Amino acid sequence: MIWNELEFHNVAELEEIRGLPGLKLHRFPKELRDGLGKGANQRGRLISHASTGCEIRFVTEAEFVRVTLSAVAEDGDVIVYNGDYFHSMHRLKAGVIQALHLDKPARFADVQPEALRQGRFSPAVWRIVVSRNYYPGPFQAAFHHVETFGHEIRPPRQEELPARRLLAYGSSITHGSGATVQHQAYIQQTARRLGADVMNKGIGGACLCEPAMADYLMHLGGWDIATLELGVNMRGMFTADEFEERARYLVQGMLEHNPGKPVMLISIYPNSADVLKNPDSPGAENNRMFVERLQKIHQSLNHPCLHYVDGHTILTDFSALAVDLIHPSDYGHTLMGQNLAEAIRKVLE
Repeated sequence: MIWNELEFHNVAELEEIRGLPGLKLHRFPKELRDGLGKGANQRGRLISHASTGCEIRFVTEAEFVRVTLSAVAEDGDVIVYNGDYFHSMHRLKAGVIQALHLDKPARFADVQPEALRQGRFSPAVWRIVVSRNYYPGPFQAAFHHVETFGHEIRPPRQEELPARRLLAYGSSITHGSGATVQHQAYIQQTARRLGADVMNKGIGGACLCEPAMADYLMHLGGWDIATLELGVNMRGMFTADEFEERARYLVQGMLEHNPGKPVMLISIYPNSADVLKNPDSPGAENNRMFVERLQKIHQSLNHPCLHYVDGHTILTDFSALAVDLIHPSDYGHTLMGQNLAEAIRKVLE
């Protein structure tokens, strides 16, 4: 999305709310947000408001830049980059409009330009990345203003951005839960290793393959590779048949509406249900059945662009989980990013 000479990446909508300052950054359009959770689980309507993974991008010759933002309801962090180079991290306090005073990196001018161009992004691109929140609710960020003190500002050009774009749908794991900062999340690390950009549509605790979400994703466009991490949020809430029906609709739609594009179907990552003391418990059985249904979808569709990825080949170390035994730690996200990038690289080659 381009607005006022700025690129809002992974942003579907900028929302102005009466009585609140700034423009809220939304990864999903309002019609979809309001249409989630029509059954017993209403969590999607809440989590779909999270701004984590949204970015504000621009290019300017200004030596000094002031970016004014706010956190709508909960504290959270934003991370600033010049291209792929980390610049700084800033904590936004809920309800407080804050100005980030940013200096153009002084040492960039002292080194050979080709040395700086080894990342995915041109180092001239300022990237203001919405990172994660601190409990209890989803981190919602609002944009107010960018001041360049008389210098021109523009959105990045195509050649200043990664040539390839990765679309990711999944649970809180895909959205980055367990990682201390957003760039540590496995899908971000995967993209970095592939030289790709990320459109992160993870939705923690509410990755339910709802028809409205499926329709949105299959018609979204603008991506080259898609990863679908499915099943973990639906265990115990849906039967195996219901899960298969929803997942099949999503997967089939992604393939039909995006011909020639690889779709990576990822099974449930290792978690406590794999190693319960009672292997016949409902939790363990659901875990196994849902994985089997994903394998069935892959085999029955038999599509050359659909690639099945066993989650256990991505998170290969059980101790890489956090103590909740479901979300990866920073180490786990790093391991997953490395392994998933390799799996995707084989498909691309």
